[in-house]
Amino acid sequence: MIEPIGNQYVVARPVYSANAFGEEHKKKHRHHKTLLDHLKKWFRCSAQKAKRIALSLFPIASWLPAYRIKEWLLSDIVSGISTGLVAVLQGLAFALLVTIPPSYGLYAAFFPVIIYFFLGTSRHISVGPFPVLSMMVGAVVVRLTPIADTADPTVTNSSVANDSSLDEHKVMVAATVTILSGIIQLLMGVLQLGFVVIYLSESLISGFTTAAAVHVLVSQLKFILQLTVPAHADPFSIFKVLISIFSQIEKTNIADLVTSLVILLVVFVVKEINQLYKDKLPVPIPIELIMTVIATGVSYGFDFKNRFNVAVVGEMKSGFQAPITPNVQTFQDTIGDCFGIAIVGFAVAFSVASVYSLKYDYPIDGNQELIALGVSNIFGGSFRGFAASTALSRSGVQESTGGKTQIAGLLSAVIVLIVILAIGFLLEPLQKSVLAALALGNLKGMLMQFTEVQRLWRKDKYDCLIWVMTFIFAVVLGLGLGLAASVAFQLLTIVFRTQFPKCSTLANVGRSNIYKNRKDYSEMYEPDGVKIFRCPTPIYFANISFFKQKLIDAVGFSPLRILRKRNKALKKIRKLQKKGLLQVTLKGYICTVDGFKDSDEELDNDNIEELDQPINTTDLPFQIDWNADLPLNIVVPKINLHSLILDFSAVSFLDISSMRGLKMILQEFIRIQVDVYIVGTDDDFIEKLARCEFFDDEVKDSIFFLTIHDAVLHILMKKDYSTSKFNPSQEKEAKFDFTINTNGGLRNRECQVPTETKF
Repeated sequence: MIEPIGNQYVVARPVYSANAFGEEHKKKHRHHKTLLDHLKKWFRCSAQKAKRIALSLFPIASWLPAYRIKEWLLSDIVSGISTGLVAVLQGLAFALLVTIPPSYGLYAAFFPVIIYFFLGTSRHISVGPFPVLSMMVGAVVVRLTPIADTADPTVTNSSVANDSSLDEHKVMVAATVTILSGIIQLLMGVLQLGFVVIYLSESLISGFTTAAAVHVLVSQLKFILQLTVPAHADPFSIFKVLISIFSQIEKTNIADLVTSLVILLVVFVVKEINQLYKDKLPVPIPIELIMTVIATGVSYGFDFKNRFNVAVVGEMKSGFQAPITPNVQTFQDTIGDCFGIAIVGFAVAFSVASVYSLKYDYPIDGNQELIALGVSNIFGGSFRGFAASTALSRSGVQESTGGKTQIAGLLSAVIVLIVILAIGFLLEPLQKSVLAALALGNLKGMLMQFTEVQRLWRKDKYDCLIWVMTFIFAVVLGLGLGLAASVAFQLLTIVFRTQFPKCSTLANVGRSNIYKNRKDYSEMYEPDGVKIFRCPTPIYFANISFFKQKLIDAVGFSPLRILRKRNKALKKIRKLQKKGLLQVTLKGYICTVDGFKDSDEELDNDNIEELDQPINTTDLPFQIDWNADLPLNIVVPKINLHSLILDFSAVSFLDISSMRGLKMILQEFIRIQVDVYIVGTDDDFIEKLARCEFFDDEVKDSIFFLTIHDAVLHILMKKDYSTSKFNPSQEKEAKFDFTINTNGGLRNRECQVPTETKF
């Protein structure tokens, strides 16, 4: 019964062990579904299920009929135009990261948007090129390109035409990698593996994208300075690129450098203005578009290409090219890279989509997002595009300019289509250094994540370490190997957290039913002879030894060492008693000899297995008090512990190896007459122990209690009962009622009926 009294409550109930609670409250029989049951449900067909599957595969059928034309259409049009202009520029800029001609970036900005419009579940993200993925695809392209990428950015259009076969090979590799990445995403979505994103923590993604921003920054330097820099895809490549850049820094094209610096300065200033006055501006100032128009006009009007020998975008073919057939050999060579590209692309897109879904209160489906991104990449790669996800800045433009649904995304694709079919030639005089500067202008948000380290250090040291190591791995080893090493390190930190848990000794706070770490509070109550030990993590093969050592440190002695000492002492006492050299009186032991020493042969016969057995004194005519003085100066360490409570409320599972180790630990304590109780476990935990034949004559299933307080009160009642001054007939009828009153006093009231605990 629970009775509220102001801001306090009073509970009256019996002290429950797990067995006693099970006898009083019978569990309902539940049918646990088998694999066959799940398969039957999976393959069962009905009209309702078919409709649900159709709606899940084509989310557009759910939101399009409810589209509010009058309220949303104008906002989506404005957002679509703004986003489309940004998508054009980012497509051209990020194509440089893939080391392919810029015009192919428009395909990556067009086809994925169309597919996602029908299959995606997010209403606000802008699907298309993402700098991290572009870098990862570019690393594969460089690795699989048979000729070193030593193309000079200053080459003329005729020279580029002569090198068209190399460009075609790069485009083929990039498209094949994109198709395979899409296939992996599609298979993961079909197999309902969307949960894999949980293995990429926020700290890992933040550190990885920041490292990718550094890679992007370094990779764009050769375009800003217009230097001939060989491409590198192996570990430490970023340092090789920097060495190559600084070794020929005197060859910098001043016109490209000045243009880039001016573009960067203006873009950064205007972006700050957009951020400061975002509540007052109807739409953000489209500074990328403005600077592109100005830079293109200036470059064309003053003939920068011929006068200053700058590198320009060059020929922009209008229309679309025929779909490609992917290279099977490239599939075999890039399967590992494609898996990383697929995971990173999905993780970034799903993270951004989750932010907007929470902000605008609509659901997203991780598995359907995998399917949408997979089909988008397969379709885009088939038409010579490269891997797509979502760029944070582009999605921010789509949302901040009033985008309500993917209608805005569809309209942005229309803008890209117009550039591909009609006006792409206008961008031919645009300097590549301008595209590089615009790409760097969008990296500010990613680079600013360096401030994440300080925030993580205050919150969680492990998360901070994951961020730092991910950043280092991705910068030093490259994006592909760096991602794999980062995931491995993150999993290793999980092992460290569980392998070396922060175990603690608990005590009663304020003489209530609340138990906390005894180091944290000043007013603590710890019953005499009782130790409460908490393990805050699952117990498995890797940490069972650590758990045992922490437990030994908490109780202050090794039960196995005590057991062996007592068995050795018992062996000597038994020999003395058999020879009649030992007598027991009310005053203690009386020994009729001054000394007793085992022979060397007898000492050698003390094997470990014999000393580890339970102490058996049934053959002796007296009981031995191990905490009293023993005859002939036989020394056995004294212990003041009679009960040990293990708080397993945070232990979610045990494996077979740790189960055997735990049983040995319990046996060692029980054999030295220390009662062990386990509290806080659920029923499945106990049932698993029973299935694995954990219980026997020594370790019984009666050691489990519902709470720490139940176990403590049981120990107090048991101790009070054993030391009772009543006669035997009175003891059989005696009941004990332990009451913890509101001011924290703990008292024992004898001969109270019924037996219940109030607190």
